[in-house]
Amino acid sequence: MQNASPAFTEFIRRNRWFLLVAAAVALAFRLLFLLKFRLLTDDSLIYGDIAKVWMQHGTFGQSFDRGPGPTLIRMPGYPIFLVLTWLVTGIEHYTAALIVQIVVDVLTCFVIADLARRLASDRAAKVAFVITALCTFFANYAAVALTETWAIFFAALAMDAAVAAFENPDRRSTWVTCGIALACGILLRPDGGMLMAVVCAYALFVARRKRTLKVAVYAVLIGAISLAPLVPWTIRNWRVFHVFQPLTPVNANMPWEFVPHGFQRWVRTWIADYSSVEDVWFKVAGDDVPIGVLPARAIDNDAQRQQTEALLQAYTKNGYVISPQIDAGFDELARERIRNKPLRYYVGLPLLRAADLWLRPRTEMLPIDPHWWTLSEDDPPQFRWSILLAAVNLFYVITAIVALARGKVRYAGLFLAFAIVRTAFLAWMPNPEPRYVLECYPALIAMAGAAFEKRKAVSYTLGD
Repeated sequence: MQNASPAFTEFIRRNRWFLLVAAAVALAFRLLFLLKFRLLTDDSLIYGDIAKVWMQHGTFGQSFDRGPGPTLIRMPGYPIFLVLTWLVTGIEHYTAALIVQIVVDVLTCFVIADLARRLASDRAAKVAFVITALCTFFANYAAVALTETWAIFFAALAMDAAVAAFENPDRRSTWVTCGIALACGILLRPDGGMLMAVVCAYALFVARRKRTLKVAVYAVLIGAISLAPLVPWTIRNWRVFHVFQPLTPVNANMPWEFVPHGFQRWVRTWIADYSSVEDVWFKVAGDDVPIGVLPARAIDNDAQRQQTEALLQAYTKNGYVISPQIDAGFDELARERIRNKPLRYYVGLPLLRAADLWLRPRTEMLPIDPHWWTLSEDDPPQFRWSILLAAVNLFYVITAIVALARGKVRYAGLFLAFAIVRTAFLAWMPNPEPRYVLECYPALIAMAGAAFEKRKAVSYTLGD
C-alpha cells in the first residue's frame, strides 16, 4: 500500500489563496440560492414541527389533532440540528438553519478536495474544490430545509476518513472519525446505513486480501460506532410504541397506520421518472389523481384502463384515502401486470429509474416544471435552464467515468460498490427522487477531479 498522503493542512498552506478565493465563490454562490430559491417543503415543516414539540414539550413528537404526541417517522438527526440552532436564534428561525447549512456546504468543498487529493493528487483536489464550489445541486439544497446538506457532508467525511484509514491503518483516529461520520449520517436518514455496510465490507475485503487482522478489527469498530446511537433510539421506540424499530419505517408511518403496499406495487409496474412522483406519489393520499396524469406505460389494454379508472374513482369517493379494499384492487392489478410483463417490472423499469436518478437536471427544488422536456415551446427559459443543469450533471458523470477508465482513481472499488448498492436500492423504490443519490456525489466529484490528473495512471482496486 502506498504511503499516506501529506497532511491536508500542508495542502491548504501551499494553496491558501486559491482555496480562499474558491471558498468565497462557493459562499457567494450559496448565498445567491438562499436569496433566490430559499424553500421550505412539507418535509421541512415536519422536521420543524418535531423540533418545536421537542423544545416545548420535552418529547420527540409531532403536533396531532389531539395535541402533541411522540413520533418515530423521522430519524432524530435533523431535528437535533434544528433544536440546537433554535436554542440560539429562536424557534422556527429556518433562515438561521439555512445559513448554517451554507457554512457546512462550504466545508464540504474542503472535505471533497481532501478526498480527491488522497484518490489522485493535489491537482485533482484543486479541480474538485472548484467543481464542488460551483455545484448547483449542493448549493440548491443548502437553501432548502432538508437533510441533504448534512447527509452529503457526513458522507464525504466518512469516505475521506475511510480512505485515510486504508492509507495508514495504524491511525486509530481515522477509523473512529469514519465511524462517527457514518453514525451521524444514519441519524439523519436511515439509508445512511448503506454507506456503513459498504465501508465495512470493503474493509473486510482489504483485510482478507492483505491478510491483516488489524483492518478486520477496525471494520468491526466502525460498525459498532456507527450503530451505537441507534441503541437508545431503538429502546425508546420499544418503550413508547412497543415495536422493534431501530430505524424509521420504510414508509415513514406510525405503527398503527395502514400502508398501501398493493398501491406501491402497482406504481412500481409503470413509474420510471421523478415527474410521476410529483404527479401521483406526492398526491396520494389527500389529492385528486386523474387517470390522465398516468403515462401510457401504466395501462396495457382496455380492461386495465377500466380497472385503473374504477380504482382511482373509488379513491376519490373515499375522500382521497386508499382503503384496504382499494389497495387490494391495486395489488390485483399490479400482479396481473407483473405476470404479463415480468422483465419490464424486474429489469426494464428499475434500469429506467436508475438512469433517471443519475441523469436528471435535478430541478426538483427549483421553480421549474418537472416535465421539463415539454417546455421548449411553452417556456423556453425554463427549458434552457433544464438543459444546462442536465449538461452540468452529465459533465460530473462523464468525467468521473473517464477517470475510472484511465485508472486514475485509487480505492475506486469502494465508491463503485457504494454507487451500485445505493442505486439498486433506490431504483427499486416506487418513488425515485434524484436527491437520494446526492450522497454519492462527493466521490463522483472527487473522481471527476482526478480526470484532470496528468500523471501516470494508478491501480484503483485497492490503491496499492
